[in-house]
Amino acid sequence: MAYIIAVNPAILAAAGIPAGPSMVATVATAVFGTLVMGLYANRPFAIAPYMGENAFVAFTVVRMLGFRWQTALGAVFVAGLLFIALTAARVRQWLLDSIPPGLRHACAAGIGLFLAFVGLNESGLVALGVAGAPVRLGNLATPEAAVALISLALICALTIRRTPGAILIGIVGATLAALAMGVAKPPAAWLGMPPNPAPIVFALDLKGALSWPAAGVTLIIFTMALVDTMGTLAGLAAQAGFLDDAGRLPQIERPMLADALATTFAALAGTTTAGAYVESAAGIAAGGRTGLTAVVTAALFAGALFFAPFVAAIPPAACAPALIVIGAISLAPVARIDFADFTELLPAFAVIALMVFTYNIGIGITAGFILYTLCKTAAGRGAEVKPGLWFLAGLSILFFIFYPYH
Repeated sequence: MAYIIAVNPAILAAAGIPAGPSMVATVATAVFGTLVMGLYANRPFAIAPYMGENAFVAFTVVRMLGFRWQTALGAVFVAGLLFIALTAARVRQWLLDSIPPGLRHACAAGIGLFLAFVGLNESGLVALGVAGAPVRLGNLATPEAAVALISLALICALTIRRTPGAILIGIVGATLAALAMGVAKPPAAWLGMPPNPAPIVFALDLKGALSWPAAGVTLIIFTMALVDTMGTLAGLAAQAGFLDDAGRLPQIERPMLADALATTFAALAGTTTAGAYVESAAGIAAGGRTGLTAVVTAALFAGALFFAPFVAAIPPAACAPALIVIGAISLAPVARIDFADFTELLPAFAVIALMVFTYNIGIGITAGFILYTLCKTAAGRGAEVKPGLWFLAGLSILFFIFYPYH
């Protein structure tokens, strides 16, 4: 999971959030959330800011829709409060159960392709094109492209060989290459005190987040975190052998509340939605079964704060390829979509295609909710749509009605 310490600030820098304070917020959120998971939920699941949500905030909410990052953090905070309330009322599980497996799989794959596209663009391997051909191959003759290719090659090779920490090792290796090539400046010191997080702590704009134009942003952040959290918890619980005979995780409200509290804390600290990480599977595979695993992970994250000078020296070309590999890994759920059933295929395709081709994760998710209900109704199978999904589809229609088209 350590790659998030470098990757999250690099992504949020596109939204204007300063990298040094952002790194501290990333680590602080991971420490807080993972400690809550370990001490309260007693599960070997580690928490950190989510991939996908960070890119949505930086590239869609701020750069595309024009909201200030402070307003985006306010929306994250509101979503966190909603999570806490719905978790306490056990409504969150009801909403998640209403989302069909096909849409969940499509969301995971679509977010993966979105991250890969961001990684290709941020690394310089793909660049903006011209009218009629929106994207093109980047200039591979630049030193930055060489660093990106080194990073991508290292991460891919180590991942193929199942090397623990493959992504982190690839980022560090490419950073050393960047320092040697003059693409990045060497840090004044390898160790040092953490940067001052004051510029982003409690900087969220609640008034802006509660305005009507930002309602759609809050809805999408809420939905993304809902799908991410439940999918991750279910997968990790299955691997650890925690599921009961009915396939449910006992006392699931506890890890869900840990996620909700972490998201609320993240907004206050100055970063985006947080939740359980699928990389926790590495700790489970090594024998982790209790909250002690999470507590140790939190302690290691805290120690990373003192490596801030080195993290600050990592250039985008070294860490952006990590998004490409994460995107590739995230495509696996596509195989579980029922391609023979058009009422399942068309909404899933819309989710994936619209996420990537509109450069907006939220549009893909909401379009999927609407199309799923329409396709099932057109096929005379409206009874297959659960009440919670009708509710989400209604909210999605409002999202498109009040979307800031400009």
